[in-house]
Amino acid sequence: MDRLGDLVADITTCCRCPRLVAWREEVAQRRVARYRDEVYWGRPVPGFGDPRARLLLLGLAPAAHGGNRTGRVFTGDNPGGSGELLFVSLHRAGYASRPRSIGPADDLRLRDAYIAAATRCAPPGNRPTPDERDACLPFLVRELRLLPEVRVVLALGGYAWTAALLAFAQLGHRVAPRPRFGHAAEAAAGSYRLLGCYHPSQQNTFTGRLTQAMLDDILVRARALTDS
Repeated sequence: MDRLGDLVADITTCCRCPRLVAWREEVAQRRVARYRDEVYWGRPVPGFGDPRARLLLLGLAPAAHGGNRTGRVFTGDNPGGSGELLFVSLHRAGYASRPRSIGPADDLRLRDAYIAAATRCAPPGNRPTPDERDACLPFLVRELRLLPEVRVVLALGGYAWTAALLAFAQLGHRVAPRPRFGHAAEAAAGSYRLLGCYHPSQQNTFTGRLTQAMLDDILVRARALTDS
């Protein structure tokens, strides 16, 4: 019987994408000055959270010196990075036990939420390819099967939106015509609801395209959808 532990083991030992393998390992060896004394994870990063979650948050990919360093997605980013904004809102919404994610050894716990990435390895330039997304897609399909209470998938960005729709299709919930991504966009796919949110990257937050209030509002909407 497939279990979440089996999935995590399969993700963390994956070597399907040569470009990503080379990059994640290069970053882990080269490091950057502020983390030069740390041992990097340097492998694919699995999802984490509540196995009874009704909300699955789906990001783009681990950051080179964030998830690729700590081994936990959206964790260990620089000040102002994606994880900083995200966990503040998750804490406010009651999904996270604390407003900051430092590393797997901290006491952060997710309640009713699970976080994963469409591509499980840190990509060069934060730009995974569609082929790399598709190579990771079976992991997302298995994740959804192993998280039977999930009712809402919150796609953080258009790349994750597409990955979610492809996973739904493999689960027998094809949506046609394919709905377009947008902030606060919604789509139904069988028993799932897909909800869109701009990715909490510095590119979006520093320009004001995504604010903390907007992210707070999206999580309020996610809670309403899981509760309905």
